Amino acid sequence: MNKTERIFKIEQLLASRQVVSFKALQEELEISRATLNRDLAYLRDRMKTPFEHDRSAGGYRRRKLTGKNVREGFPGLWFNASEATALLTMHHLLSTLQPGLLARHIEPLRERLEALMGSSEHSFADFERRVRIEQQGRAAPEPKYFQVVADAVFARRRLKLTYYARSSDAATTREISPQQLVFYRQNWYLDAWCHLRGDLRKFALDGIRGLECLETPALELPQAELQEFLAAGYGIFAGRKTQWAKLRFSPSAARWVGAERWHTRQKSRMEADGSYWLEVPYTEEQELVMDLLRYGADVEVLEPAPLRDRVKTALAAALARYGE
Repeated sequence: MNKTERIFKIEQLLASRQVVSFKALQEELEISRATLNRDLAYLRDRMKTPFEHDRSAGGYRRRKLTGKNVREGFPGLWFNASEATALLTMHHLLSTLQPGLLARHIEPLRERLEALMGSSEHSFADFERRVRIEQQGRAAPEPKYFQVVADAVFARRRLKLTYYARSSDAATTREISPQQLVFYRQNWYLDAWCHLRGDLRKFALDGIRGLECLETPALELPQAELQEFLAAGYGIFAGRKTQWAKLRFSPSAARWVGAERWHTRQKSRMEADGSYWLEVPYTEEQELVMDLLRYGADVEVLEPAPLRDRVKTALAAALARYGE
């Protein structure tokens, strides 16, 4: 058992038992008295693990945390992939946050994150230099009406908005009952019941051209109905009329696509020739078509025919731009 494993084991034993004797630790770890003493000193002095020796109880016990630099958890060396992603993403977001009402509350949190990630024998600067999170695209500017929309979502109030839809290049004024905010691919969206259309709709916050919060209570939709509606589509698009796209990827593309999840309800299989078959539900073609065009000749839309024709037309138009 190496040092990393021993430190983790000691931490587990201290967390799971009220008192752990020195002898019990030695037997569990199968190490010498000198090695255990060094490990305990490392935990106390370098890792800031909150434990103490209780002479009357005959062993070591965890103690109550005091001071901002004493940590509860485990150091960066033992982060798994999802933990490292979450911590670095949080630190990135906190570091790029513009000054505001939360600044004095956020700064201590950012400092705690840095202390946590640098609490092993490596410094935070080394952690930051050796591990990096790349955000997809650049961070979008904060939507002008974000605060008003967020207030309405939590206060359960209707909104009257003028909304510009890029797809139709037209603006309409409508009344909506906000249901939930969604952050997707660096942009904010609002899922809401549209009283003009009499159905659920998704609004990009950067498409709002005018906004007013009303005193009228928002229509509250059952959570099950909302989730069923939103989970039906592909990507950011939702709806009630779901179709299934049947796709075939080349053996070379299959090595990457086979490891990806395109949708929670997707169906897939590998063929004997190495090609990859994928079926995903969608309600609107737009985002699915954009993702398919990234693969060029390495993907073929088998069904449905309208989706196949749209991808074929887009590829032909792209080829035409380069001439014969």
